[in-house]
Formats: sequence, C-alpha cells, structure tokens
Amino acid sequence: MDSITLRNFRCFRERQVARLAPLTLLVGENSTGKTSFMAMIRALWDVAYRNQIPDFKETPYDLGSFDEIAHHRGGSVGCAEKFEAGFSMALETPRSKAIDKSNAYEFLATFKRDGTVPVPSLRRLTQNDLWVEQHFTTRKKSKIRFGAGKGSWESEISGGSIDFTQNSIRPLISILYFEEGEVLRKAKPLTERPQKPTKRDWTNLQEFIWRMNHFDELRPYASAPVRSKPHRTYDPARLSPDPEGDYVPMYLADLYFRYRETWSDLKKQIEDFGKSAGLFDEISIKSLGKRESAPFQVQVRKSGGYLKGSGRNLLDVGYGVSQVLPVIIELLRKDAPPVFLLQQPEVHLHPSAQAALGSLFCRVASLRQQLIVETHSDHILDRVRMDVRDGNGSLKPDDVSILFFERKGLDVQIHSLRLDESGNILDAPPDYRRFFMEEQERALRD
Repeated sequence: MDSITLRNFRCFRERQVARLAPLTLLVGENSTGKTSFMAMIRALWDVAYRNQIPDFKETPYDLGSFDEIAHHRGGSVGCAEKFEAGFSMALETPRSKAIDKSNAYEFLATFKRDGTVPVPSLRRLTQNDLWVEQHFTTRKKSKIRFGAGKGSWESEISGGSIDFTQNSIRPLISILYFEEGEVLRKAKPLTERPQKPTKRDWTNLQEFIWRMNHFDELRPYASAPVRSKPHRTYDPARLSPDPEGDYVPMYLADLYFRYRETWSDLKKQIEDFGKSAGLFDEISIKSLGKRESAPFQVQVRKSGGYLKGSGRNLLDVGYGVSQVLPVIIELLRKDAPPVFLLQQPEVHLHPSAQAALGSLFCRVASLRQQLIVETHSDHILDRVRMDVRDGNGSLKPDDVSILFFERKGLDVQIHSLRLDESGNILDAPPDYRRFFMEEQERALRD
C-alpha cells in the first residue's frame, strides 16, 4: 500500500491521506489513533482481498461497535452516519512483474451501520479511467457499476456477496464489450450514448483484473503490544500464528525436529540479531524426551569473551528476550506475509536492543516487505535515520515514511514526514519539534 485515506473514522474527522512506504513509523502521544490506523489497514485488506466483512473486534484490535468507530462530533450531534477508508497501491506489470508507480489503482470502502456492526455499503476500485464499484442495497442484492472512459453502466446482481473476483466482474465487463448475454440486456447506461470500450480499454481492463485475481499474498500480520509470557517447558501444540506469539516456541521446535535446513537458516538470523542487540549469542531447542511429541525448552546462551555461558531458559533471561522473539521470528521466517502491523515492538528492550531492532526493520523493508510500526522509541527512529544516512542496506529516504499523529481538539491530524539523504526529518510541524526538543532538554537537565 502506498497511502491510506480516512474520513469520519474514530478520531479522524476530515478526509486525510497518509503516505505509506516500505517502512512506516507511527509516532505521537498516546490515544491519538495510531492503533486504530493499523486496525483499518487490516480491515481494508479484508474487504478488498478476502471479500469479507471485517471484524473490528478481532484481536489484537478491539474498536468496539459502530458508535465507537464512527467519528463522534461532540454534543448532541452524535456520531457520523458512515465512515470511509481506502488505499492506493502501485501495480505489477503482468509480464515483467516490475512495480510501475504510474500504473496504480485506488480502492475505497464506505461503511454503514447494520445494527451495532459496521458493514461495507460501497466498494470502488479505480485505475486511470477504468473503474468498477459495488453498492450493497440489501443483504440479497447489490448493484455493479462500471466505467471505461467511453461510458458507464449499471447492473443489479443477486446476492450481497462483496466480490471483486473474476467470477463477478470479468463476465459482466466482457459481456458489455461483446454485446451479448443476459447481463447486457439488464445493464443500464449511466451516460448518454455510451460507446463500447476500445481494444486498448479491454487490454488495460484485462491487466487490471489479472492483477486483482493474482493477488495471492497473505493477510497482514498484526502483533499485540504485549507478547506472550515465557514458560519453562512447552508441550507441542498447534502452529496457528497469533498476535501474542504464543505459537512461536512450537514453531521453532517444529523446524528443529522436522526441517533442519530451514531451522539452521532461521537460527543464524535470530542469533545475528541477538548479538547485534546484546541480548544473546545462541538460541537452541532442548528436547526433554526422544520423540517429537515430548516436552521441550527454548534456551539462549550469552558468551563472555572466549568463554561460553551455559544455556539458560527463556524464563531466566529477562522479559525482553521473550517479548522480542515473536516479532523477529515473524519478520525473518521464509513464508512471512507481505505486510506487518507491529505495536510497540520495543517493549522491555534496553536502548541498544531497540536500536538494533530499527536496523532489522530497515533490512526487512528493503526486501519488498512492508512494515507499519507504532513506536514510542526514539532509539528505533534514530537508528532508521542513521542507517538511511549511512547507506546501510538498500533503503532510500523515500522508502521511509514517518507519520506524526497530532491531537487537534476532538480530532487528530496525521502529518506525513519524510527523510532527506542526511537522515534529517523534513516537513515536521512545530508540535513534533517541540515534543522532541522538550524531551532532550529534560534529559540534559536531569
């Protein structure tokens, strides 16, 4: 995703567009909508790509009912009757698979009330002069509208399914193009004397639908702000990912027992981070039996010069290690999703470990994965700025977006800040500078 659009959602009343990048850092005071922002990213993904009504109460985000999600205007006015959100994304060309910024599409969803639950009432997809939108009129019917520059049409379809797949759009558009079939006879022109789409329109449309039908990437991974507590001993269990990282020890043990090559590769990457963060030098799985079903322990070892320390249980090495392990393992695993939504990954980490986390974010983001990170750590922010400045990796200034959430009465304004080649923050509003200057002056006084 290249940008997110919000209007009448939570504390965001006026329409706002926030720039996203391979690495996006969300900064600002508490209760300024950063977590809600990430929750909406996942909700948009569900509406656009999973063709389902999003669950705004799904862990790790619980935004409540419609009245708690729609912007409240204060006084007797009450909450807004609807809210909207959308995103823009550059497309890959079908043949070269290269990202073409000029070949981008925009997605928009409007949500209304269904009892106490927010449900989509409109979905619209646009690419240049091609657009298609779906209006949900009832639970059993919806309307499809389509435009191709030469004209626009409308057709009512049965079923309230929110489906932008080939099965719903392509037949409709191909029937319009070839002037045959039942849908054409039902379709009503929305413009006077519309012309048929040209061959060029049809080619663009095919590429447009090809991209949507081949979007097979995984759902964004969303982490909880506090991860699971470590245990002295684990029993093998299911491997379903969860926001708290409860499954991570089982995932590591499964790799250790069954996929030794994958385990060796991941183990090296985990240990590289552990060394750079000063947390540990080695991680291992200790089986307490001879079978895969036997209980096991996760241990880490810290070396001292030429001397190797003994393996120590996760429960005995401080809370920071167990809190950061789920984050780094999700980032480093081979089947990682394309988008990460991380809440306060620096919890319980000392400053040098927080800085190392910033470098890891830069490295992962340079591999064409997208990280949206809510953080209160200036150590992470400073390390990202320095890595971009020093050219550590392939991340460029434009590959980093800093979103500053500033409270304005009952509303919040999002400022999209950039970095220059020297790692300086550009376009920072006075309140951003004032906040960090006051913290620095306080530190100097202390």
